[in-house]
Amino acid sequence: MSDENYTGVTTGTVATACSLAAIDAIIDSPDIVCVNVETPKKTLGILIDDCRKLSDDSACAVAHKNPYNDPDVTVNLDIVAHVELINFSGDKVIIFGGEGVGVITKPGLQIPVGDYAINPVPRKMIKKNLEDKVPEGKSAKVTISIPKGREIAKKTMNPKLGIVDGISILGTTGIARSMSSEAYKNSIVTQIDVAIASDLKDLLFVPGNIGEKLALKRMNVTKEQIIQTGNYVGFMFEEAKKRGIDKFTYFGHIGKLIKVAGGIFNTKHAVADGRREIMITHAAICGAEKKVLEKLYDSATTDDMLDILNEINLQKDVANSIAAAIKQRCMQRFELDIDVILVDMEGNYLNDNMEGFL
Repeated sequence: MSDENYTGVTTGTVATACSLAAIDAIIDSPDIVCVNVETPKKTLGILIDDCRKLSDDSACAVAHKNPYNDPDVTVNLDIVAHVELINFSGDKVIIFGGEGVGVITKPGLQIPVGDYAINPVPRKMIKKNLEDKVPEGKSAKVTISIPKGREIAKKTMNPKLGIVDGISILGTTGIARSMSSEAYKNSIVTQIDVAIASDLKDLLFVPGNIGEKLALKRMNVTKEQIIQTGNYVGFMFEEAKKRGIDKFTYFGHIGKLIKVAGGIFNTKHAVADGRREIMITHAAICGAEKKVLEKLYDSATTDDMLDILNEINLQKDVANSIAAAIKQRCMQRFELDIDVILVDMEGNYLNDNMEGFL
């Protein structure tokens, strides 16, 4: 792995570093300022903010994730590990979650219901880094805490996934990357797994928070039925198909969903746009005159275009045409039989085919 791809470390790596520093403080010296953590990819040097020996058999350490090229809510968040040496209990290292670490309440995730939201790779990292340091006849009881975890969790997908009272300790490689990475995709696809494990029917896929809020306001669905795709529409639809989900509803603001009508399945603006061109094409198909098409071309937003089409009573025809194109694209690419519901920013329905949801 090249250094140019290294962008940060995961919460799992920081938790491991704190655990390692704490056990070192018990066995050797409390003056720990840096530890070397062995991750699945490479050994990383992690700075420790504070490390204190509390007794002959216990210590705690604190560290945080340094900022990197990603809007990560866990950046600069304190992660604390408290390590206590106890009489051998069957495992060399026993891992618990403390304050601010979430608890699993729904099936479908990598951790069973009732356990702490510390994912398998961070658990393995903590055990692997500590096992050789645990004295004979002893076990290391490791408790990971995140003092502000409950507060931060409100800004994450955890409540929707059934992870309560805190955030998750995550990571698959020990190295954090930007939201364009596989790590981000893996985090959003868990919504599908939870929905399947909960045997939920009539799933509704939306672009993001705005789509979810509008869906809850306007449609007969629960929050648990809603799956956010982010910009990775193609990825999420493909993963749904792999898991045996062949039919669902795709709901959201026309300004986001319209891109799929043009075959754009990564809807991030910097990747591709085409909203104006797609709208003009469907307006022309529906009979708009050249002067209308020119006005559409000069429009700044999708909502402006809708106003122009509404003036000539073409808004619904165009919306129906776009919805049909989205449906066709998804059938061609993924063999998905989806229903499409387009709305404006107020949640007003723009196309037909909404039966069963009102």
